[in-house]
Amino acid sequence: MSRPPHNEPTPEEIKEKHRLEEALEEGLKETFPASDPVNVTQPPPSRGDSHVKRTD
Repeated sequence: MSRPPHNEPTPEEIKEKHRLEEALEEGLKETFPASDPVNVTQPPPSRGDSHVKRTD
């Protein structure tokens, strides 16, 4: 399988972008109306979160 020209995304990159766009859209729908912008990524755990088990 050959790599597409450098300026065109791979099928995997297209899927990942689509997945992120869907996650952002869902976040916007779930939090509307809100004053804070939606963040698709999770922040790293703080020291106070040491007792919380993360599953992601």
